[in-house]
Amino acid sequence: MILALVLILAACAAKPPAATGFRAADAPIWSAAAFQPAQTAGTWRQVAAFQPEGASCGAGGLEITPEAGGLRLEGSLCLAGGLRKVSGLAVPSGPGRLTVAGEEWWVLWVDSGYRTLAIGTPSGRFGFILDRGAIPADRLTAAREIFDFNGYRTAALAAF
Repeated sequence: MILALVLILAACAAKPPAATGFRAADAPIWSAAAFQPAQTAGTWRQVAAFQPEGASCGAGGLEITPEAGGLRLEGSLCLAGGLRKVSGLAVPSGPGRLTVAGEEWWVLWVDSGYRTLAIGTPSGRFGFILDRGAIPADRLTAAREIFDFNGYRTAALAAF
């Protein structure tokens, strides 16, 4: 009888929130409200991405071109452990927020010189870091800390 009661009480206990992708489902997330899309024009190299354990894909890159209605993206990115072609218009959907092929991409951080971008999804499905060249350790550390602050499991962030 006591064992049955313990089992019933254990079943009723609140379960911790499950991780959604690479980010805790209950963690708050913020986008960079001061983000200026036109400042991102040019060539970007992917320097890090969240990857599932055991997965490995190489660095990607994007060419970003401002145009009417948003930012034209052309290239490929390592997203959640797989290299994916990215081609199309990223439409602003809020401060520091873009809609890309129906999915929200949030600019979580950009350095003051627009040399490094940390981009993630509210769902936590993926996240990545872009840089205009070879990223110095201080900016990589800053981007990692921003992901951590926004609920991402930074142990899954792999630098290329």
